[in-house]
Amino acid sequence: MSNYQDSLMDKRVVITGGASGIGLATALRFADEEAIVTIIDNNKESLNRILREYPTIKHGIFADVSNYESVQNAFLEMDNLAGGIDILIANAGISVRSSFIDITPEQWDKVIGVNLNGIFYASQEAAKRMIQQKSGVILMTASTNGLVGHPKYADYNASKAGVNLLARTMALELAPTIRVNTVCPGYVLTPMQIAEYSPEALEQVNEKIPLKRHAQPEEVAGLFAFLASSEAKYITGQHIPIDGGELA
Repeated sequence: MSNYQDSLMDKRVVITGGASGIGLATALRFADEEAIVTIIDNNKESLNRILREYPTIKHGIFADVSNYESVQNAFLEMDNLAGGIDILIANAGISVRSSFIDITPEQWDKVIGVNLNGIFYASQEAAKRMIQQKSGVILMTASTNGLVGHPKYADYNASKAGVNLLARTMALELAPTIRVNTVCPGYVLTPMQIAEYSPEALEQVNEKIPLKRHAQPEEVAGLFAFLASSEAKYITGQHIPIDGGELA
């Protein structure tokens, strides 16, 4: 157990996109800290499998974060299952590699719908509950793509830049009751990343990173655990890169 355990034990944590990648690693990290973890995901098969394989993850809820009514219903279900929320990790996201000129309106709407609208819907539902109880932490998965330009990801980049500024605005409005920050990973070795890049392309990327490798999802999860803990109680309104030195 880490030094964070005392401040995270029995905290009610909700993680969107929690059935794979960074979300799953984060769910397992908070479960290790003895938090009460609820994951929300739009893949029923993965959701059920994760709940079977990892009994320390207490609850799983099927929802489409890009649909406001679906998110509302998921949080009502979470109220019944977990009795409320102390920490939100708004993490669900998608990316599609394509040139700016080739992005269709349908693709744009889908990426923005999940990556930006989904984080807004989940954060608003969480904030309503945290305001009532006068405490809470909201953390969001943004990206270094939301800080600097990356070709072939115009829709994804725009969504993640939106997440960063949404969080900063929320941090101002919700202080001092609720802390709000974003985590901005660079390249992380997730199933989504492996699906988009060949092994050769992954190696080419690694050569551009000062630490010469992708992050592991567990390393991003560690940053979420720190930011949610009392160790980070003076940190709000920040976007924090975890990128192996890439932005430097």
